[in-house]
Amino acid sequence: MSADRKTYRIQVEEAAAWLRNQSDIQPRVGLLTGTGLGETIKDIKIKAAFDYRQLPHFPISTVQSHSGRLLVGKMGGVSVVAMQGRFHLYEGYTPLEVTFPLRVMQTLGIEYLILTNAAGGLNPDYNSGDIMLITDHINLTGASPLMGPNEDSWGIRFPDMGFAYDQPLARRTESVAAKRGIALRTGVYAGLPGPSLETPAEIRFLKIIGADAVGFSTVQEAIAAVHGNIKVLGLSTITNVHNPAKPVPADVETIIIVAQKAAPVLGKLIYAVVTEIMDNRDVN
Repeated sequence: MSADRKTYRIQVEEAAAWLRNQSDIQPRVGLLTGTGLGETIKDIKIKAAFDYRQLPHFPISTVQSHSGRLLVGKMGGVSVVAMQGRFHLYEGYTPLEVTFPLRVMQTLGIEYLILTNAAGGLNPDYNSGDIMLITDHINLTGASPLMGPNEDSWGIRFPDMGFAYDQPLARRTESVAAKRGIALRTGVYAGLPGPSLETPAEIRFLKIIGADAVGFSTVQEAIAAVHGNIKVLGLSTITNVHNPAKPVPADVETIIIVAQKAAPVLGKLIYAVVTEIMDNRDVN
């Protein structure tokens, strides 16, 4: 293993040890919130909260609406560790830096990871404010957190991605949503590096290859989680729907507003998933 990768592993272990010293909670679930979605985890009974700047070796979030806090606590009796804000390739971070928090969560012992994001809709049946259950993803970032020497203690060299988003967990999530009257779309998420938004030609291409939504996050964390044998649930908030025949300018402020309006419903779903599924170890 290279010196850089060895240093990275040591930094992950130091960050995890620091968090263990701050709280005796053993998290089973990791939550990562995307743009405008920080309030989806308001139902956490917080035991400890830290700005990213306090955490050893943590990157710093630079994106609007990403508050940059890590919370440790309980959600419906289930121990969780949650990030309000993530890191992106377009901020200049490497795939290893983007997934540093996930590796810390893995070291802390999480079994499940819930990833949320704000995404542009490609499926013409979608509407702004819809929630999409991610069934699969297309990695168009040109990057992977697994490039370079493998850390065998974290996972195997060539992890299978045939079921990157845990199918039993997804089916149970659909059932939970139906019982609570939460409309839930299902689809494929395409991950781009960003930060420029898509051209009409790119949108047509993405639709041809089978993407239902597009964004600038999620795939790096999902890959690292699969590598770490963590069950992944992905949820996208559709903030706008692209029509390449009639392109409409999009701006970050509007995207954030739509995501924030949808956050209470998404939060209700996450709470139900955590309390009704995660407290049962047999998710089948």
